[in-house]
Formats: sequence, C-alpha cells, structure tokens
Amino acid sequence: MRRAFSLTTSAALLLALAGCASSGTQTPTAPAPRPAPLQDAAAQAPLSDQAMLATLWIQRSAEFHALSLQAFNVAHDCLNLALARRHAQDKPLAVVVDVDDTVLDTTSYGGWALREGRTYDSQSWADWVDDAVSTASPGAVEFLNYAHASGVDVYYITNRKAAGKQATIANLAALGFPQANAEHVMPRTDSSDKTARRARVTQEHDIALLMGDNLGDFDQAFQQSTTRARNAEVARQADQFGRRFVLLPNPTYGEWEGVLYDGNWSASEREKRAMRDAALNAWQPESGKVSQGK
Repeated sequence: MRRAFSLTTSAALLLALAGCASSGTQTPTAPAPRPAPLQDAAAQAPLSDQAMLATLWIQRSAEFHALSLQAFNVAHDCLNLALARRHAQDKPLAVVVDVDDTVLDTTSYGGWALREGRTYDSQSWADWVDDAVSTASPGAVEFLNYAHASGVDVYYITNRKAAGKQATIANLAALGFPQANAEHVMPRTDSSDKTARRARVTQEHDIALLMGDNLGDFDQAFQQSTTRARNAEVARQADQFGRRFVLLPNPTYGEWEGVLYDGNWSASEREKRAMRDAALNAWQPESGKVSQGK
C-alpha cells in the first residue's frame, strides 16, 4: 500500500511540473452536463410508475394491514348492533361486500403491470382473475365467517365480469370465505352500477352493512362528475360511514381518479399526467401561499 501511494504521488508531481512548463493559457474544458431536472425524468417515466409507492404501501406497510383490520373490526361492531336491534318478524340480515381490494387483494396484478411497464387491460386482467391468486384482505375471512356463523348471509357484489365468476368463487373458497357460491357471488353483467344487484339482495334481506373501497360500492348517488360533488354527497350521507358503510383505503385506482380526467379514461399518458399535475394543491414559496388544484 505504501509503495502504491508513493508511485501515485510521484506521478502527480510529474504531471504538475509538466503543467507548469506549458504555456500559461489553457483551453478550458467543457463543464460536465448537468443532470436532468427531476421533473423531466418523471415526465419520461411510464405513468403507471406513479402507482408503485401506493402498491407497495398496500403490500408492505403495517399501516395498511392495521387499517384493514380496523375496518373489519368496525364492521364487526356494526353487525352486532344490527343483530341486537333485529326483531323476529324482520327479514334475514345480509352483509354485502365488494370483492377487489375489499376482501381480496388485487395488487399482485398491479405489481406485474408495474414491472412490465403496462397499464390495466381487460385481457391481462381476465387472465389474472382466472389464475385465482388473490390473497385475503387482513381481517376479511374472520369477519365474514363471524357474520355467517351469526345467521347473516354474505353477498359478494363485484364488478368482475361474469366470465371470471367461477375463478372468483374458487379463489374465495380456497381462502376460507363463507358462501362462496353461484348464488352469493354476483358479478357485473351489462353495467358496473351495483344498484340492481343490491336490490336483488333486499328482496329477501335487510342489508345490515356494506363494505367497499369505492363509494359506488355503497350508493349510486356518489357517482358524481366532480370532486366537489362527490365530497358534497359524502357530507350528505356522513352518518352512514362507520355505521352502515365501511370503507377500506385504496390509493391505487378508483372512480376518484376518473374524476381527475373528467371521465376521459382514453386520454393519453401526457394528458393524464397534465391533469394530475393540475389537480395538485401546491405550496408557492414565492408568495408563501398554497395554490389550489382544479
């Protein structure tokens, strides 16, 4: 190590002397190019990359795990209240749950799409559904088995297409969910609106509570075209949340995103990125204020 250091030092001295012997005027070297601004790099990345942290939060964070358990604990308490208030002459009680990202975790599909630089498409989604590889949301199996053991019927109202019904039933059954059968698993047919399917349940049941990750899982009245209108409807039905409606967190997708695009899901990645940016509330250091997004 000492010899190597000496040789290196000697070489450095020779180079310095040679530099002193040369003319005093030297051609300056061009400065190294500056790295691209972070926002430029972000603009070149696939739009789907913006979902990576949200996907990892669901898959890896203890906070999401706790929130899911919290939701099903709240549901447990809500159901107990409904059972206590029930009279002998009342209709049987039912619990209605959404499937994707309510009782089943779909983020392995999102993880695949992120690694492949892909976004959602109906064919790859159908292939993923057919593989029946979803895992259960924390607390879901335990709560729904408690409901069933308490004499409450469980209905799975999902916007998966009818072609994936048998695979969905198989996935639910393999994870230990109760009443995973053709009668109780209700996929979409001609519409994603769940009103008619909920009405079928209420023909013979009183719905004690509904669970979902999207407001449309509870009431079609939440299907509004602006964020302001959706929030206004939430305020109007505020007393339902945590009592009859139990909402699970899902930052990866949902109707809230479509509202950002004015319902134009076919917009280009560039257009969607611009609309997302325009929707942000952002601090303005020059004025010391916060600009409000659209």
